[in-house]
Amino acid sequence: MNEQQKPIEDLQHIKRMMERSSRFISLSGLSGIAAGLCALAGAWFASQKINCWVKGNCDLGLLLSSTEGKLIDELFWIATLTFIAAFVSAFLFTYLRSKKNGTPIWGVTTFRLFWNTVIPIIVGGAFLIRMMQMGEFQLVAPGCLLFYGLALVNASKYTLSEVRYLGYGQIILGLFNLWLIGYGLQFWAMGFGVMHILYGVVMWWKYERK
Repeated sequence: MNEQQKPIEDLQHIKRMMERSSRFISLSGLSGIAAGLCALAGAWFASQKINCWVKGNCDLGLLLSSTEGKLIDELFWIATLTFIAAFVSAFLFTYLRSKKNGTPIWGVTTFRLFWNTVIPIIVGGAFLIRMMQMGEFQLVAPGCLLFYGLALVNASKYTLSEVRYLGYGQIILGLFNLWLIGYGLQFWAMGFGVMHILYGVVMWWKYERK
């Protein structure tokens, strides 16, 4: 029986080695949870700023276009600090998992993952910045979700397949947000916050809890 199982085990070992060489598999579920918590914190601070400007006004697009840029600057810095905190915490947990598993965090696969993620985000960022310069704020929130979702789907072939489903979720939320313009902050919190936390919990349970 053991002799019959040995070829199967060898094939499984070869498959794991090929997967390790072609995919970045050190993504940590804790990274997703940390990024989601940072996003929820950023959304809360942003909502407090918005409520200070217009009490009870949920139309973020109209609000941004009527405050002469000051609120825009404040929200921009909240978003920037949120992104930095999410990126640093996600990188830290991924680095710790990579070190624990004895897999290098930098390599050809990492750079492929990086470029396939960054290119859609850079293009989307340039497009959305130009929209804001022209005073078109209504589609910024759904645009962020859509371009981020496309980046995840594009990069998923170089990492764990669960990333693709996270990308699909972001795209679906972005599409809904196109017809619910006044609720951009809520969709941001759902996409970048709640969905990242759920993704992180699933990843941790599936790959790391042992």
